[in-house]
Parts: sequence; C-alpha cells; structure tokens
Amino acid sequence: MIAEFAKDNLHGRLRRDRKALLWKLDGLSEYDARRPLTATGTNLLGLVKHVATVEARYFGEVFDRPSPEPLPRWQDYNGSDLWATEDETRDQIIGFYRRTWEHSDATINELPLDAPGHVPWWPEPYPNTNLFAIMVHVLGESIRHAGHADILREGLDGRTGVRAENEQPIDEEARAAYCAKIEQAARSAAPVKA
Repeated sequence: MIAEFAKDNLHGRLRRDRKALLWKLDGLSEYDARRPLTATGTNLLGLVKHVATVEARYFGEVFDRPSPEPLPRWQDYNGSDLWATEDETRDQIIGFYRRTWEHSDATINELPLDAPGHVPWWPEPYPNTNLFAIMVHVLGESIRHAGHADILREGLDGRTGVRAENEQPIDEEARAAYCAKIEQAARSAAPVKA
C-alpha cells in the first residue's frame, strides 16, 4: 500500500512540474523562447528539450524500454539537447516532450517501484537501480529545471508562478518597493565601498 502511495505521489508531482515547465513558454516570442539568457546559454525551449531527453533516457533505456523517439546514443552526448536549432520548431519540441510523457507514464504505470533498472552512464557502484530511485532522480531534474525556467521567465517579463491559474497581476510599484527594501538590507549588512 505504501509503495502505491509513494508511486502515485511522485508521479503526480512529476506531472505537475512537466506542466509548469511548458507553461513558462506561453506567450513568448520565438526569439525569447530560444535566446540564451545566462552566460552558459541556458534558454527556455532548450530546458524543455533537455528535460524531455532526460525523461526519455531514464524511463526508457534504463528499463530496456527504449524511447520511440530518436535519441543520440548517451555516449555521444554533446549538449545539443540544451538548445533548439533554427530547424526545430517549438511545436516539435513540445510534441517530443508530450510523447515522452506518454512513454514515461507507461513505464511508471507498468512497473513496480522495485523494478530493476540499469543506468550505464552512472559510475560504479551506482548503475544498478530501481524505478523508485529513477522516479526520485527524474523528479529532481524536472524540479531543478522548472526552477531555472521560472527565473528565466521572471527575467524576461516578470511573470512568476507554477500554474497559470495561480498567477497574480504584476504590481510593478510593489515589486520595486520590495526590491528596494532588500537592496537596503544588503547594503546595510555589507556597506558598499566607494
């Protein structure tokens, strides 16, 4: 009974964070969805593509249930899953992510939490694992990257939150006052030298 509760809880949180990640693309231009927003090139559409690839590998290859989507061999990883080329459309990447959900969900639904898996890219002695550990791992990756997306989106247009239904109108004046308060506290704690 506890295993099913744990599985359902983890799976529910994964579904929630998948939707949150996609929501971060809503209303953005092609340029803003794709452009590098950090010194390392992190971008919103690339985060979606990356998380889709992570899910496809972990809920596919690890359990000998290869993704129906074409993926490069894990040994050939070159970072190309972290950004969208000019030939890849937003709809293609979102479609890939949604189809990956279906494949991942089938793996999660069909296997027990203690189902054995093998992660060939994890070093010894860690490659032999189970569905529970992979669900926790993928959920952690999804949460991490949804958080990245949250910060990136806030930097683009100020929008924040996990779900559209919880989004509040942006009060620029209140935000500015709040940030000024934090800035003042930072300056008081560590005076800036002239």
